[in-house]
Amino acid sequence: MPSYTDIGIDLGTASILVYIRGRGVVLKEPTVVAFDRDQQKIKAIGEDARLMLGRTPDNITAVRPLRQGVISNYKVTEQMLKYFIQKALGKRTFRKPRIAVCVPSGVTEVEKKAVEDAAIMAGAREVSIIEEPIAAAIGAGIDITKPYGNMIVDIGGGTSDIAVISLGGKVVSASVKVAGDNFDEALMRYMRQAHGLHIGERTAEDMKIKIGTAFKGVINEKMEVKGRNMVTGLPNTVVVTSDETEEALRNPTAQIVDAIHSVLEKTPPELAADIADRGIVLTGGGSLLHGLEELICERTGINTMTAEDPMTAVAIGTGKYVEFLSGYRGDV
Repeated sequence: MPSYTDIGIDLGTASILVYIRGRGVVLKEPTVVAFDRDQQKIKAIGEDARLMLGRTPDNITAVRPLRQGVISNYKVTEQMLKYFIQKALGKRTFRKPRIAVCVPSGVTEVEKKAVEDAAIMAGAREVSIIEEPIAAAIGAGIDITKPYGNMIVDIGGGTSDIAVISLGGKVVSASVKVAGDNFDEALMRYMRQAHGLHIGERTAEDMKIKIGTAFKGVINEKMEVKGRNMVTGLPNTVVVTSDETEEALRNPTAQIVDAIHSVLEKTPPELAADIADRGIVLTGGGSLLHGLEELICERTGINTMTAEDPMTAVAIGTGKYVEFLSGYRGDV
């Protein structure tokens, strides 16, 4: 029976997922913390804090301690990690857990050290740092130890990580700070410019999930969007179509496709041939945007598919990486 002390954490800009060895993904919550500035105290973490976004009094701010995949508020991140680790483990363990934390491929050594320190301060006895594309590939069920080229595109909340993986390592990679959050911002901007309507982050996210598309004709949906009229300052409702979201999202999706292009251009010919045969695999919450597969396929000419459960692929891959290390060292 495995000890429940091996944890994989997908520390994302938008959400945090915790995987426990032998139990799978046990926790998925938004990476949001509600902070009381008057008392210098955390009021709520995770889903409870997300519900406060845009609805807090002046003294309470709902903050995201990670920006574009990187810790922007170290102290809050440490407390948030501690909270999620304890919540995931419950009161059943006396041993300090061994933790693998996933980070975007473009982070610096200083940023990696910040994540490592935060995990140790949160109660880890040992920390491994794994880069997002490797974790995503493992979680998507790809055997990364084989001498074949696999292309993985992980679109999270703050970063999109693109990598060609062979023999267990990255051959070519790129990390762009354009992802799910940028889709939300693009929709908010479009609503202001095209409809004179000011909408919040949560409304933009709802639009993205329900009617958002990166490719015309993939879905044809309509949605009533509520917000504040920028001229009168009064509440207003506008009907928006999927085709409008394609126009709104054109810029961020094009940047991701350009990054995929540039990685393909740098890929050695044999591995490029493997990718042409095997296709491109998408993971991460951002990959759930309708029409992304079709857009990438049209622009690159390579078959593109989304992993079975793209939201949890990185967390599962991070956890399996801990198991791999345990097996490798003969630990329990």
